[in-house]
Amino acid sequence: MYRLFFLFLLCFQTTSAPEDVGLFTKALWLLHATGEPSCTVVDNDSKVKTTIAKAIAKDREISANELDGLMTESSFAKLAGKDGRISEAEITKALDSMTPPSRLRLHDSLRKHAELLTTSFDMIEQDHRPAIQSLAKWIANQSNKQESLHVIVTCTGNSRRSMMGASMGNLAAAYYGMEHVHFHSGGTSPTAFNRRTIASLKEIGFQIEPTGQLAEPGDPQTPNPKYRVVWGKDFETEEFSKMYNDGSNPRSGFAAIMVCSEADQDCPIVKGASIRLAMPFIDPKLYDDGSLEGNKYRERRDDIGRTMMAIMAHASRNIEPKSDKAPPQVGQFN
Repeated sequence: MYRLFFLFLLCFQTTSAPEDVGLFTKALWLLHATGEPSCTVVDNDSKVKTTIAKAIAKDREISANELDGLMTESSFAKLAGKDGRISEAEITKALDSMTPPSRLRLHDSLRKHAELLTTSFDMIEQDHRPAIQSLAKWIANQSNKQESLHVIVTCTGNSRRSMMGASMGNLAAAYYGMEHVHFHSGGTSPTAFNRRTIASLKEIGFQIEPTGQLAEPGDPQTPNPKYRVVWGKDFETEEFSKMYNDGSNPRSGFAAIMVCSEADQDCPIVKGASIRLAMPFIDPKLYDDGSLEGNKYRERRDDIGRTMMAIMAHASRNIEPKSDKAPPQVGQFN
């Protein structure tokens, strides 16, 4: 009965009309998609935004020289009309033509939240930026070699930050048309998928419901329910608290992200990982049961979320076409 009701909700979920995000945001997305790959480097985000702001300040159109080398001449020529300028209508048309099909399958509220996160890459912590570049490079390079790629996001209890990381990573992969990249979660001392984490993810559109089954408990005193997590049509996974090397996770050839300092210290070597990166975030658990609890879980969710969006944005711009006859990759305009 539960499953039928859940499918009913999915089938009848309404989709609102697209919102007009404005010329500035559209131009930012255009450079993320068709500009030089450096446009998606987090350290360059402020420069890209400043360049766009200056370019559209006068007449709300963009000329090639106003982009200061952020787009190649050939890419600009494909977008610009005979007047040699890119108008808002031309930007909108280009963005519509490049929208990955997987983005259209996302829950509407999640797609909108992902859009919001793409505008705030300049808020990403400086210490995280080298790891973002390394993981994006690994994903881009491996995407030409393997049909599926896997990333395990690891924290101590696998209840908060790693769950947020896996969920927001899967959202980012779908948003950028990288369906072959799959994010998983794990821990070093598993407990349970925390109810506050669940609430923060459901708030932006993830559908998370218990399956009615229990996983093996990490803590004998703490039940460990399994949950069905859905972020769009044909996008779902089963989540529960577990060791990073649990049998439900990939065992070799994956990327490991350590999102807490404790897990980073406990696992200096992650067996089976092709690449291991430290990207610690402050634990929202510190605010549990206080008046700031909800806001801090949202804050951490979005800190991790924009990081995942930045990783996938840069990875998608650096994938090389497999052949001349291959369809355009994400972010390549033809």
